[in-house]
Amino acid sequence: MAKHFTSEEWIDFVNQVTPAAQMQVMQQHISEGCKRCGKTLMLWQRVRKSANAEPGFEPPAGSLRAVNAAFSVHSIHTKEAPIKLLFDSLLQPLVAGARSAVQGTRQMLYKADPYQIDLHIESVPTSNRVKVTGQVLDVSSPEMIGRDMNITISNRRGNVVRTATNEFGEFHGEIENSGDLEITLPAPSGRPITLSLRDALGGTAGVH
Repeated sequence: MAKHFTSEEWIDFVNQVTPAAQMQVMQQHISEGCKRCGKTLMLWQRVRKSANAEPGFEPPAGSLRAVNAAFSVHSIHTKEAPIKLLFDSLLQPLVAGARSAVQGTRQMLYKADPYQIDLHIESVPTSNRVKVTGQVLDVSSPEMIGRDMNITISNRRGNVVRTATNEFGEFHGEIENSGDLEITLPAPSGRPITLSLRDALGGTAGVH
C-alpha cells in the first residue's frame, strides 16, 4: 500500500516549507491519483486561501463577537482527549456580496485524537433537509483510514440517521433540518466522540 502523508506534512507542502525532494515525492503521490491525500491537500489549500484573503477586509463587529464566543469553546479538556475545531468556513470573513454564493453550506475540520474529521454541511434544495458529508482520518497512523466506522447523525429533535464510513473513511447522510445537528462516532478509548452544532448552517459550533 502506498504511503499516505499526514495533515501536518500537507500543511507544510501548502506553505511551501517542505524540502524540494520531499515536495516532489508528495506531488508525484497526488499525480498518481491518491484520493485521500488529494482531499486533504485541497482542504488545506482552501484554508490557506482564506487566510491570505483575511487581511484585505475587516469583519463586522457582530461577527467578531461570534468568533470570540465560538473559539472560547473550541477545546474542552476531559479525561479523554480534547476535541478541537481547527477550521470553520462560517467564521471566515467574506468580501461584501459574496455571502449569497455560499449560503446554506458550511465546511468544518475537527481534531479528536487520533482522528481528523472533515465535515461538509449543506441544505438540500426544495426541501427542509440538510446533507452531511464527512471523512474520518487516523492522523496517528497515516496508512490507516477510518473505514467501517458506525456514524450516527441526529437533528436533536428525535430524527436519527445511521450510516458508516466507506473504504476512504467517507460517510454521508440526509436528515430533517431542525437547525441543530449532532454527529457521533466511536473512539478507541471507548467513549464516543460527539460533535454538537447549534444552528448548524448559521450559528456557532460547540463540542461535547
